[in-house]
Parts: sequence; C-alpha cells; structure tokens
Amino acid sequence: MPRTAQSLPVTGFVGRHGSTTQLVLHERLTGRDTFLTGILEVAQHRLQVRIVTLDDVTVLRPVDAGEITFAGATWTGVLHLPHGARPPQLPADLMHEAAVSNRALDALDDAELRYALTFLEEATTADIRQARVSAIVAALPPAEMSSAGADHGQPREMQV
Repeated sequence: MPRTAQSLPVTGFVGRHGSTTQLVLHERLTGRDTFLTGILEVAQHRLQVRIVTLDDVTVLRPVDAGEITFAGATWTGVLHLPHGARPPQLPADLMHEAAVSNRALDALDDAELRYALTFLEEATTADIRQARVSAIVAALPPAEMSSAGADHGQPREMQV
C-alpha cells in the first residue's frame, strides 16, 4: 500500500448504479481531492477505491471490477488516503481586501475559513460578493507585528 497521509473513519451503504457496485458514504468528504484513489478497509477486506465527490455525495468505486464481497446494506470502515486534505484556495479579492485593511486572515481556524469561503462562493452577484468580502474582512482582527517582525519593522507573514 502506498504511504498513508491520512486515515478517516467512514460509514456508508452499498449501492448500484447500472451494473456498477459503489460504496456511498453517509457523509460527504470535504476538503479532499476527488478522482484519486485510496484504500478502504471494511469487514476485514482491503479494497482499492476511486474517490468521487459530487455536490452532495461521496462515492467510493472499487478499482477492480470484481463484486464487493462483504454482505450487508450498510458498512463501517477506514479510508486510507495517500494524499492529505487539500488546502483551501483563498480568493484574490478576499486576500487583497484583508491586506489593504490590515486584517489577519490567518486568525481564522480551518472551520471558520471553510465557512467564510462557502459564504463567498454562494454569492449570486458581484455586488453581493463584494459585500460579503467586506463583512468577512471587517470581522477579522487587525494584523499584528510578530515579535521577530517588530524587531525589524517588518509585518508578520500570513500563514494561510
């Protein structure tokens, strides 16, 4: 098995799409690359699976065409990923507004950042998006000088 960067407990059910057996997760995977492969350990079996995440569902499709050999409509297992979580891409408009407003985007934890980015992505017009960027930036704390940066008069680097 390739090196595992992350192992996630997962649950789901066995489904069929046409002639293809697939394992549908009860909870959609977020923040991970899709169409990559991983190893699913379930019911004392190890299956190489392709991870397909759509808008509201994640499906694991066995790479080998063989049938799923474990019984039962629902299952619990561990998905081993050779790749870790995908770092979020910060939009240029948000980074620019935070920089010119001297606000610290790095103050957001992972969950808060995902929430803010989803809030932006769901804007339906440019005006709504700009209002949302402004609201997010206004809620951020001021960017501070790090102790090393303060000694040299340099602003702290953003860790995003």
